[in-house]
Amino acid sequence: MTSSSLRGQVVVITGGARGIGYATARTLIERGARVAIGDIDETRLLAAADELGLEVTGRLDVTDAESFRAFYSMVSERLGTPDVLINNAGIMPVGPTLEEPEEAARRMVDINLHGVITGTKIALASMLPRRNGHIINIASMAGEAFVPGAATYCATKAAVIAFTEAVRLEHRTSGVSVSLVLPTFTNTELVAGTTGPRGFRNAEPEEIADAIAGLLERPRPRAYVTRVMGQVLAAQRFMPRSVAEGLARRLGGEQMFLAGVDTSARQAYEQRARKS
Repeated sequence: MTSSSLRGQVVVITGGARGIGYATARTLIERGARVAIGDIDETRLLAAADELGLEVTGRLDVTDAESFRAFYSMVSERLGTPDVLINNAGIMPVGPTLEEPEEAARRMVDINLHGVITGTKIALASMLPRRNGHIINIASMAGEAFVPGAATYCATKAAVIAFTEAVRLEHRTSGVSVSLVLPTFTNTELVAGTTGPRGFRNAEPEEIADAIAGLLERPRPRAYVTRVMGQVLAAQRFMPRSVAEGLARRLGGEQMFLAGVDTSARQAYEQRARKS
């Protein structure tokens, strides 16, 4: 796709009512795409639709395959067959592993991983016969950096990376592009009450949105945001394990989701995420 070819493209975004999904919807609308957002939070979804001037939105529970298929079909009927699916929905409860409630762990796996798998399959079934389309899965640098206090979240994002790369290779000659976006800490409600890597700024949701637009305009396997943190992560792969882990500690990695969390500032998000 070139920049001009985004005009008129039908784009589906999961978890689109806030944060990265919302910013991406706004950016792609500005570039001429026809965007539909789905979200499980119907109140916020209606507000987002009004703010963005969207014609097509719907309640979407990515953990329910029937809900996902119904939403995808509704978009197809009202806007046309989707050209792009952005699997963005995700949650991040944090804290010591042994204190993590079982239901929180299962909910993370269901939303962050199974939701991506389900959406990818639904999109492939639509896109492969046309030999055209683009699936973008939002992972995280946490899927490669392994942060104490977010073990299950890291596991889900590592699985999203592996799944997406395998699907991309499986369909590399199909005409359907499959890509990953790996954000660092991003200034959304998801990181409320936490601090990012010491000495590095957080990303803004608009930067993630721009990276997604860039992948649509020039498809490639993955994009890291911010680029600097992506370079730090890449450099650590070539370091001895003891050096890489020492660097992570110096960046505050062992405190980000443990002693460094402001639980009062994070309480509202944690409650909403676990009930999402």
